[in-house]
Amino acid sequence: MTTDSQPREFKRGLGLLDSTMIVIGSMIGSGIFIVSADIARTTGSPGMLLLVWLITGIVTVVGALSYGELAGMMPHAGGQYVYLREAYNPLVGFLYGWTLFLVIQTGTIAAVAVAFAKFTAVLVPSLGEKNILVTVAGLKISAAQIFAILSIVVLTFINLRGLREGKIVQNIFTITKTVALLGLILLGIFFASNSDVIAANMSNFWATTWTKLQDGKIVSIESLTGWMVLAAIGTSMVGSLFSSDAWNNITFTAGEVINPKKTIPLSLAFGTGTVTLLYLLANVSYILVLPVSGNPEATDVLGRGIQFAASDRVGVAAATQIFGDAAGVIMAVLIMVSTFGCNNGLILAGARVYYAMAKDSLFFKSAGELNNRSVPAWALVTQSIWASILCLSGTYNDLLDYVIFAVLIFYILTVIGIFILRKKRPDAERPYKAFGYPILPGLYVLAASAIAVDLLIFKPQYTWPGLGLVLLGVPVFFLWKNKK
Repeated sequence: MTTDSQPREFKRGLGLLDSTMIVIGSMIGSGIFIVSADIARTTGSPGMLLLVWLITGIVTVVGALSYGELAGMMPHAGGQYVYLREAYNPLVGFLYGWTLFLVIQTGTIAAVAVAFAKFTAVLVPSLGEKNILVTVAGLKISAAQIFAILSIVVLTFINLRGLREGKIVQNIFTITKTVALLGLILLGIFFASNSDVIAANMSNFWATTWTKLQDGKIVSIESLTGWMVLAAIGTSMVGSLFSSDAWNNITFTAGEVINPKKTIPLSLAFGTGTVTLLYLLANVSYILVLPVSGNPEATDVLGRGIQFAASDRVGVAAATQIFGDAAGVIMAVLIMVSTFGCNNGLILAGARVYYAMAKDSLFFKSAGELNNRSVPAWALVTQSIWASILCLSGTYNDLLDYVIFAVLIFYILTVIGIFILRKKRPDAERPYKAFGYPILPGLYVLAASAIAVDLLIFKPQYTWPGLGLVLLGVPVFFLWKNKK
């Protein structure tokens, strides 16, 4: 029996399958069905669309393989927070945890929950964004926002019941959505490909253009060459990187993973590799079924193309070519399953970081306590409250742009941490060493840094505020330290 002198501890209940399901499930949300539209508008051709996804996949897998070394070296609850703390200092670790709580994790949870609500509204129109329930101080609160919050509350409650309940939900929903996505891909490639569409896409396979809109209408189509091609690739990767993010969540749960020194690196490799392949095949399916170029004023799916799929729902547009009128309902169900499972993984994992911070006296003390089911209950509740507030505060795309820049900053710092820890702790146990060290981790740092700079230049309205949020954590850190 647990007593005050015997504090509760995490229970190790996540095997390799469970851990891989957390990686895959946290990565696959709604992005793969939506963001290819914006990428197509920014790059303008099938070849560039696929190249953006390929680069994203390579960057993601290399980053995950690099994290494997840190996960094997420091298999502790909190994962990336611990890596940054140990490689640099408590301030850098805190800035990550602060930004994770303020924007990265909770913002992603909110964005995914809003997407879940949007697609639920396809089946239940009364839950849509246009159904305004109340207006408070000029802020219009819709049924979709309330339903998004409800989904966060339900998943938080499930995870409060224990690790076993959380992982069961994760495994069921991840397997279901992975099989469904693979089925959609195969149908698109082998049964719904359109020879006219293929001919049109092949005729301008590498022609790079940047299409800019205002009020839903095209204002310019700029042909790109030289450095502007790289700028377009970097800018368009906001969506693909967001869709491929959250693979690091498994590191947060290291305290509950069976044989974490081996299991976490393997789950990172298997999970990111699987999702990268699925995402590439999904976009191959899209360009076999739909033309990349289109017209926003067209009235049919083919006329609008990938660029101007209604509400950017490229997955629905492709499914329309496969299933006809039933496509909307089929895709709505698939994305509901996908986003619900995605948020379960995010909610489960994120709370473990706040738990680790609280143990370092850098977060609310109650967040560092486990309930009688060995899960950080107060950390889960605090996370759900803030994520729910974010559901009311902004749109899906705003949250996406804020999140990805902050994510990149800390991914870069963490991979650099491998080099630092090789120097600081040369004799530390490393059951797994970063693949291709030092070349591949070094290339990852260069590529991710280039993307971050590109976003600072071309999306300053989102990235500079994101940087400001990170730096705002500096005085907060010293306030916590003084409180301690």
